[in-house]
Amino acid sequence: MAWPASLVLTRTAQVCGCLALALLFFRWLERKNLYHPLRELEATPAALKLRFEDITFVAEDGVRLHGWWLPCAHARGTVIHCHGNAGNISHRLDLAADLLRLDVNVFLFDYRGYGRSRGRPTEPGLYRDARAAYEFVRAQYADTNDPPIVVHGQSLGGAVAAQLAADKPVRGLILESTFTSVPAMARELYPLLPARLLCATRFDTLAKIRRLTGPKLLAHSTQDEMIPYAQGRQLFDAAPPPKRFCALSGGHNEAGWATSAEYRQALADFLRETLGPGTP
Repeated sequence: MAWPASLVLTRTAQVCGCLALALLFFRWLERKNLYHPLRELEATPAALKLRFEDITFVAEDGVRLHGWWLPCAHARGTVIHCHGNAGNISHRLDLAADLLRLDVNVFLFDYRGYGRSRGRPTEPGLYRDARAAYEFVRAQYADTNDPPIVVHGQSLGGAVAAQLAADKPVRGLILESTFTSVPAMARELYPLLPARLLCATRFDTLAKIRRLTGPKLLAHSTQDEMIPYAQGRQLFDAAPPPKRFCALSGGHNEAGWATSAEYRQALADFLRETLGPGTP
């Protein structure tokens, strides 16, 4: 028995409607997992007695961004920090203080939608924000074509930092607790869904790092409960030399050079190799 054409059309419309709703739900879920911005700054570098300047700068598409320039009296270069997906720069003050002790300037900046930066976070937007941060730092070295800049990315910020290293000349790249791509993370979180087809956001660090021939330092915790250690190793294996890997301990938000003597030494060595010797 043939189905009436009107019934077929109705069923088709219902199926298409359900699929559209499911896709919209997945898009919402994707954003919810990716971005956790906080607008309020809980402190400034002054809370740690650090000298700093409030910086307002503008991305390529006109979005106004906010950052902190923390100068070091005997700086041999600058580290641009690309933070993870939660909070804002006020939650990275201890990290900045640690880096300043290694004789480098530090530039902390907030992506669009975070802290005092305008706009709404998107993958292309975060890449633009990092390039704008680079141009601000680049302007501090107007007398050289080889600015002493190292970019450091944590978690989501690692994908942003890798893109920046592909877009702009940097002396070195540091990736800490970084995933290979958003689809790879989606497969980890939702193994029954066709993540590769559904994800609109890529942040494909794995594809980027294969093209980066400059010095690289990668670190990942064997106890990372959010981003599997295997993804950190996969990034390292795909990266062309020169490169170095440090295995960390502790959870995703606790692991770092503060809890790993090996990583702290590797960081100091990496900055010496890429930026030159610091002040004795």
